[in-house]
Amino acid sequence: MLVVGLDEVGRGCIAGPLVVAAVALNHPIVGLNDSKLLSRTRRSELAVIIYKEAVFIGIGWVTVDELNDRGLSNSLTIGAERALKELTFAPEQIVLDGNFNYVPKKYSVRTLVGADKIEPAVMAASIIAKVARDEYMFKLAKKYPDFGFDKHVGYCTVLHRQALSRYGYTPAHRLQFEPVKSLYLQKRKFAVRQGHVASNKPAK
Repeated sequence: MLVVGLDEVGRGCIAGPLVVAAVALNHPIVGLNDSKLLSRTRRSELAVIIYKEAVFIGIGWVTVDELNDRGLSNSLTIGAERALKELTFAPEQIVLDGNFNYVPKKYSVRTLVGADKIEPAVMAASIIAKVARDEYMFKLAKKYPDFGFDKHVGYCTVLHRQALSRYGYTPAHRLQFEPVKSLYLQKRKFAVRQGHVASNKPAK
């Protein structure tokens, strides 16, 4: 049975895109594991192998603007659809990590808690999504050097919250996620008091 594994990275971040990856393997790859349990170097090494040996790899990117406009649940579905749209075969089974099925209804899906630790295709998907998103965040760190995106990759760490308190938010931040949402609302209220029209998006 040719299994398509699906996993996401960035769901719990307050900055940066959401990434959903879909991977199909026709043979085991030694060393696969949940991407969170692997070192950055090992993830990168395995990603190279996966790209060489996988039957199919699809990546669905969801931008910060889309996350702001569509919300997290809809964004997960958008990412899954984009990751799966280039399938050239009918998958016998799609396995999704977790217990929340965000895949479009036209696909037959089995949810499995902990799949990113036991199902090879899902482990591979978690690695591909993590490496792709991390590389994006490393580039973003050069654009916004005060925020430490290369260290926390958008998660709400102490370092990240300190940067938000000191410098405010950037266009890379998600306005619907705390503590960014509170900063955005404060800025909007200040603009209203000053007689300015507040934008629905952070200033660039």
